[in-house]
Amino acid sequence: MDSKICAIIPTYNNAATLGSVVEQTLQQIENVIVVNDGCTDQTAEVLRQFPGVTVVSFAQNRGKGAALLAGFREARSKGFDYAITLDADGQHFPSEIAHFIGKNAEFPDALLVGCRTLTAENMPRQNTFANRFSNFWFRLYTWVRLDDTQSGYRLYPLRRLSGLRFVTNRYEAELALLVFAAWASVPIVGLPVRVYYPPEGERVTHFRPFWDFFRISVLNTLLFPAALLYGWPRMLLHRLRGLFR
Repeated sequence: MDSKICAIIPTYNNAATLGSVVEQTLQQIENVIVVNDGCTDQTAEVLRQFPGVTVVSFAQNRGKGAALLAGFREARSKGFDYAITLDADGQHFPSEIAHFIGKNAEFPDALLVGCRTLTAENMPRQNTFANRFSNFWFRLYTWVRLDDTQSGYRLYPLRRLSGLRFVTNRYEAELALLVFAAWASVPIVGLPVRVYYPPEGERVTHFRPFWDFFRISVLNTLLFPAALLYGWPRMLLHRLRGLFR
């Protein structure tokens, strides 16, 4: 196990699956941080079963972006160089953490994104549409092709992200963070991962098709002038510098 890498699991009312996710994650990596994002279910009781896990708690729900930011701060304060993020709802396989660690050895400066198969069994259709919509705009803003910009299964190089800021605390924060990382010349590398979606009616999800898609649309409206005035010139300058080195 690499002592420079930790796992961060943001959670909001996923008590039914959280224990299994934490237990399986601990089998792969010894340092785990769980961010309790104002849970109102039995999450606190579940986490008491894992005294070795670091828990960061919010009194009220603040959103995934805020939870991730709190997790990153905690990881940096403990001296970690990298953080692997995965969801608490059981869709990600903790056994694939080893793939991220192996890829990290190959690309130590990169932000690694676990790319799901968008045609996976039981993957909600609204998720597929939102992902393809997001992928298109991400490529336009960053000139980087990525097959799954909505995946929460990632490895972040914490030191490369120290100067970046979130513009939102909610679902769309992960897309914004990818864009800002690309503008900051952080390499973004995808790797295939498996995903499990329970049958409809069994999965606990906080994805709100209308409002989350609306928020992504608003974010894209804000990112376009930012790309025009800041992102594209900065990336172009970086490429020009590379040609004359």
